[in-house]
Amino acid sequence: MEEKRAKRRIVLVPLPAQGHVTPMMQLGKALHLAGFSITVVQTQYNRVSSSEDFSDFNFLTIPGSLTDSDLKNLGALHFLIKLNQICEASFKQCLGQLLQEADDIACVVYDEYMYFTKAASKEFQLPSVIFSTTSATAFVCRSVLDKVNPDKFLIDMKDPEVQDKVFPGLDPLRYKDLPTSAFGTIESILEVYSEVVNIQTASAVIINSASILESSSLAWLQQEVQVPVYSIGPLHLAASALSSLLEEDRSFLVGDTSWFYSCLRMDRVLTRGIQ
Repeated sequence: MEEKRAKRRIVLVPLPAQGHVTPMMQLGKALHLAGFSITVVQTQYNRVSSSEDFSDFNFLTIPGSLTDSDLKNLGALHFLIKLNQICEASFKQCLGQLLQEADDIACVVYDEYMYFTKAASKEFQLPSVIFSTTSATAFVCRSVLDKVNPDKFLIDMKDPEVQDKVFPGLDPLRYKDLPTSAFGTIESILEVYSEVVNIQTASAVIINSASILESSSLAWLQQEVQVPVYSIGPLHLAASALSSLLEEDRSFLVGDTSWFYSCLRMDRVLTRGIQ
């Protein structure tokens, strides 16, 4: 009997924002060093450009993305919601094409906020893995907030006397410590969280954190989500990767250097003052 060949390609789907792209590409580099082929499926908005760090990666761009104008007009949260709505069909088409070319996909690893990938992964019966680029504690908070009564929560968040109270189930975090967003309304963030923490189709959750830092939050997640939870950070120590979405501004290194000498003088003043 012919031995079944192991599937060694992993599809990564990063969120097009710097703080999410960098750890995702670091994860891709670590997986590549472990022997996997990497395909990065990205939106037209804020695409990662191939570089020497990722010369062995395959980059695919799905159509129908949004623009900077959309981000400005919609705001970050509604931009994220719409991005997920319009990318679901094009990602399904892209994934289907990949499978027609070569049936070698081991799994799809997607940023927790790129939840549009779930439908296609389920349809093609591919394992999907959620990647949380923030922290285990943030994921715990999102999971708890998904279960609150929205109307009561909105009232509590507007009450100044409640802000310093410990939030039930998240001791020692207070109401004002919760990861609600300045980029949109509380209603919008709760809508996003309900999608982010819905992991019914996921095979595992991986988090860019370390068990030595977040043992209690990781234990809580492992008990609650009913799928394996892996802490694999800090990724920058395992696999550094240059993945800036913006051209690095080095203009401060040339031209008028008076600011530099002003800083030196201020440093001397402060040093003398504390001796």
